[in-house]
Amino acid sequence: MSIKTRLYQALGPDQYVKVRRVLYAWYGFIHRNNLPALGRAFNSDKATFHSYARHYQSHFEAIRNQRLNILEIVIGGYEDPLAGGESLRMWKAYFPHSKVYGIDIHNKSLHNERRITTYQGSQIDQAFLEHVVDSMGGLDIVIDDGSHVNSHVIETFSFLFPRLNLGGIYAIEDLQTSYWDETVGGWGGSKDLDAPFTSMNMLKRLADGLNHKEYVIPDYKPSFFDQYISSLHFYHNLALIYKNRNSEPSNLSTFLLDNADQQLTT
Repeated sequence: MSIKTRLYQALGPDQYVKVRRVLYAWYGFIHRNNLPALGRAFNSDKATFHSYARHYQSHFEAIRNQRLNILEIVIGGYEDPLAGGESLRMWKAYFPHSKVYGIDIHNKSLHNERRITTYQGSQIDQAFLEHVVDSMGGLDIVIDDGSHVNSHVIETFSFLFPRLNLGGIYAIEDLQTSYWDETVGGWGGSKDLDAPFTSMNMLKRLADGLNHKEYVIPDYKPSFFDQYISSLHFYHNLALIYKNRNSEPSNLSTFLLDNADQQLTT
């Protein structure tokens, strides 16, 4: 039996929630400007097991005082209704004016509190995701710390990224499963570094799309992702994708025009 469960049984649900809020408010106040320290204080694996928190800070520091809607996929703790929620509270403390939402296939409603709302459902259930986004009233940051199954990652990204607000950021964690085939686990990865169905190769294709205006492909029609991904940032097992208009002009057209001008003047 976990310490949280023992406290919950000893104090009762109302008192347990009150004690938890006071304790976490204290953690949040002390470490409010330091995301890795917040992660360690809340025992989020983004700071304890992984190095994600320090990378997130470099991307989120400039926007942390904005009013944002933040969605994290998977709350943690598996079936235990009291377990998990560490990252939700970390985000709440770091983004003092934002609302934090979490989804999980298990009921995690005991983690609901001011500025934290949870939903129960699957990350590949499009009707459920549509309901969540509609209920949030907009989507500014997505953190996919979900199943890590490659097909799930791709399907969720394909559905949620178009619904992200302009200027939004979409993060995908634990990309190591792209390289783990059936001999390692059930994540649907591959030893083949060019396998088209892995999360990493989806991201590699998106990186090509940044430069779609340079394609020498007659009648090429840019995809939504070509047009609305403005940058990608890669770290160990982590990628962040920025949504904005990818509108920089082509160097190829500039080169051809310059070359034509030179020919006319010679």
